[in-house]
Amino acid sequence: MANTDSASQSTASKLEWTDQDRKAVDTARALAMDAVERAGSGHPGTAMSLAPAAYLIFQKLLRHDPSDSQWAGRDRFVLSAGHSSITLYTQLFYSGYGLTVDDLAHLRQWGSLTPGHPEHGHTNGVETTTGPLGQGISTAVGFAIAQQYERGLFDPEAAAGESPFDTTTWVIASDGDMEEGVQAEAASLAGHLRLGGLVVLYDDNHISIDGDTDVAFSEDVLARYEAYGWHVQRVDDAEDVQALHAALSAARDEKGRPSIVAVRSIIAWPAPNAQNTAKAHGSALGAAEVAATKEVLGLDPTKSFDVPEDLLEHVRGVVARGRALHAEWEQGFAAWREREAERAAEFDRIAARRLPAGWTEAIPVFPAGKEVATRKASGETINAIARALPEFWGGSADLHESNLTFIEGGGSFGSPESGAKGVSPYGRNLHFGIREHAMGAALNGIALHGGTRVFGGTFLVFSDYMRGAVRLAALMKAPVTYVWTHDSIGLGEDGPTHQPIEHLWSLRAVPGLNVVRPGDANETAVAWRTILERDDAPHALALTRQGVPTYDRSPEGGFASVEGVAKGAYVLQEASNGQPDVLIIATGSEVQIAVAAREQLEAAGVPTRVVSAPCLEWFEEQDEAYKSTVLPPSVRARVSVEAGIAQGWWKYLGDAGEPVSIEHFGASASYKVLYEQFGFTAERVAAAAQASIAKASTIKGSTTGN
Repeated sequence: MANTDSASQSTASKLEWTDQDRKAVDTARALAMDAVERAGSGHPGTAMSLAPAAYLIFQKLLRHDPSDSQWAGRDRFVLSAGHSSITLYTQLFYSGYGLTVDDLAHLRQWGSLTPGHPEHGHTNGVETTTGPLGQGISTAVGFAIAQQYERGLFDPEAAAGESPFDTTTWVIASDGDMEEGVQAEAASLAGHLRLGGLVVLYDDNHISIDGDTDVAFSEDVLARYEAYGWHVQRVDDAEDVQALHAALSAARDEKGRPSIVAVRSIIAWPAPNAQNTAKAHGSALGAAEVAATKEVLGLDPTKSFDVPEDLLEHVRGVVARGRALHAEWEQGFAAWREREAERAAEFDRIAARRLPAGWTEAIPVFPAGKEVATRKASGETINAIARALPEFWGGSADLHESNLTFIEGGGSFGSPESGAKGVSPYGRNLHFGIREHAMGAALNGIALHGGTRVFGGTFLVFSDYMRGAVRLAALMKAPVTYVWTHDSIGLGEDGPTHQPIEHLWSLRAVPGLNVVRPGDANETAVAWRTILERDDAPHALALTRQGVPTYDRSPEGGFASVEGVAKGAYVLQEASNGQPDVLIIATGSEVQIAVAAREQLEAAGVPTRVVSAPCLEWFEEQDEAYKSTVLPPSVRARVSVEAGIAQGWWKYLGDAGEPVSIEHFGASASYKVLYEQFGFTAERVAAAAQASIAKASTIKGSTTGN
């Protein structure tokens, strides 16, 4: 694998590299040392050795405009090695994104703009939250996927490199990133999809917390990536900016496949004693070593956070460069707008994340009486929405036929060179393969890149495999929708390995993730509508494999309007006398059991209210008056019914409540047998209601409505 080819050498010869550039790189190293020293913790070594590469990208290669960080035509930069956050913060400071020297001095401190790992939405210029290794590079694959799809939406006929929607995603990744499994999933997918416009700089410094990576890592990373279908290059010295520039330029210009450039660096270069040590990876170097390193760099060892005015003026020249690039882009963008007026109007709407007028008319209404699996109702709703919203797209981890996530007539996203049937560079159906974790991370990148509305599906039990990416989506408030089907023991014969038991409450424990488990087909349709109207958080749809009744919402049907779904929980069936003795709260496929239990209780003279609670997070957003209307504090007899653990239901059950739950793994049998054997029957729920009523009557001060 050659360092560079002749074309890239020609590009390299055009690089202008001055003494001020060299001094800016060395000052960046000093700032990294100073910031970590002041904080008392952090990761100085990588920031020091990667200073030339990071500076080169931001100053010479990245298409960005610091005066307009949301410019649609910008390249994206992802620091997958998020522990080296000072690397990014220094370049954002240099480039004029609003950070100051004082911000660098407050690295990792309370209230600062420079937290320990880069956070999307917190620091201007940070495109995605990184830190959990492997996530950044995998999210960047999502950026590259989104860029290609958005180009297909707005400018599909343009020649390669001629569209205002042709951009590059740049990544700096570490040895640690290369060891994480999610990275391997994502890199395999990116190579298969032939995602040009994705450039990864792999910092091959051979050091991690445990010392030399030889203790755990010896594979040929470039050979692996080459096998994935990537364009690969190696640069033997991170200090050789001409070779770096040549390789990165060649990688940027490679449009038919993603590119990776492995760069051999010496961590903490040029610290006399700390370089090439594990300590330099994650600890302050110490005042003496900082001073000694500054002397090596020709900087004043008595000064900290020293950025001379002339140097700052030099690096801020990138602002003028960015504005010039932006102005040049605007010319092409204006020509496109004039040529493609209809697509331009669509672009404006989608970029603003506005839904078109009347789009809700596409939401299907399912007739009462027929049993419909909520996954099937979701599939029909997905296709109905897709006809109204061109920005609505998604995929599955090799489970389209089970998740029912396929958009009919939308084509499959990918490269025609793969040989797969129905594949298009701009297809609406993403095939992630059996790569759940990479799917989760890529969905984050797609959601953050632009205004498209993306979803991804697998079985609920395999949400475990996606957990790291799901948590980051919640942290970033990324509007991703997870279509998690086969949501309980109701999936039947596949048995306990595939039957989620603890998953609903495990997922509800993630702050900012809204878990939606609709009870029938129309609840599913309204849930989809509500998710798209909110667009402020990730949402998880937990959907059944088995059919469930579709309730009659007409005035004479006995069931409340499905519009209550948008409030998270609502009274589905009121007690016959309007004064319930007991509340039965249920979700998903267990709503039908609650309805049947109510019928038995009412026949026995027990006024019973059924509450459908598809999304407890939405319910908690409601005011106390509404919540008390649905779950009156005076009614202490309560039963929860959900085919999973009862862990979080106690908040709603109180001191007299009874859960109907499953506190052990499932078994392999038909779902009807499993529900009977594990006690998910109307009889058991009715008995639990009677027990709760009895318990409530013995509690001092209890009122049950009798």
